Amino acid sequence: MRLSNKVYDVIKWIQAICVLLATFVEDIFNIWNLPYGDQLSKTFLALAAILLGILKVASERYHRDLNTVRDDEPNEDIVEHEKVD
Repeated sequence: MRLSNKVYDVIKWIQAICVLLATFVEDIFNIWNLPYGDQLSKTFLALAAILLGILKVASERYHRDLNTVRDDEPNEDIVEHEKVD
């Protein structure tokens, strides 16, 4: 799974909002004795967990790709030296 920087940042932002909403809903629904606060909170946390998994996989693949030298790309770490006669 390859994500662009923009998509990665948006998913990261949504994941953080889900965690914040879960806490907010749990507290506010309990204060006001509203129904389904626990269900909503757990739904937001489940969504946050799924998004966190997506971010983790994308991050690991990105770092793995950085450490892999491809045959079609020049490797700047390899320096060719001229022969001295």
